[in-house]
Amino acid sequence: MECKLAVSMMHDYLDDDLPEQQQRDLKEHLLSCPDCRAKFKELEQTDMLLFSLMHQSPVTSDELVGRIMGALPPSKKERRYITWIKRHPALTAASVFLLVMLMSSVTLWKQDGQLVVKGSDLDQVVIQGNTVIVPSGKSVSGDLTVENGKTQVYGEVNGNVTVIDGSLYQASTAHISGQVKSIDQALSWIWYKVTNMFSDVAYR
Repeated sequence: MECKLAVSMMHDYLDDDLPEQQQRDLKEHLLSCPDCRAKFKELEQTDMLLFSLMHQSPVTSDELVGRIMGALPPSKKERRYITWIKRHPALTAASVFLLVMLMSSVTLWKQDGQLVVKGSDLDQVVIQGNTVIVPSGKSVSGDLTVENGKTQVYGEVNGNVTVIDGSLYQASTAHISGQVKSIDQALSWIWYKVTNMFSDVAYR
């Protein structure tokens, strides 16, 4: 019997599909051929492995999770602040939110150098570069807010004047009916933003 034919018969033999005569012929060939005998042994071991895998009881997801968790190393003792965070989730969330707001506000305060002018009656205002001017003889109705610029008031402002991160010049001819605020510090700027935000929400 040729080795090629013997190899093709090995699979049928392991599946118990080989006639008796061919079984005997294959056994005789295996006794006389060490290469085919080694090949048959490998196939037999593979077949036994597949058989054992197919007949194992399936592992449930809970058992699998248990095995994985059991194989993990024991966790270290939790630190005190982690325990505190778990006990006070609402306070932790509020603190993180406040911290993020403060950091982002400080960043914006430092990086935003663009002139911003806000008011309901800006037609009476003159802007020259980064300088906002209320000319003599002109009257501005409502509040006037200037960010990152110089403010010069020679006329009238019937409202509040707020200067943020800038300078304010008030001439002797100027008249401001409301409050005058000059905000140059980051924390004051943040407080101004927060109070304005809550005011906007309240009036919407």
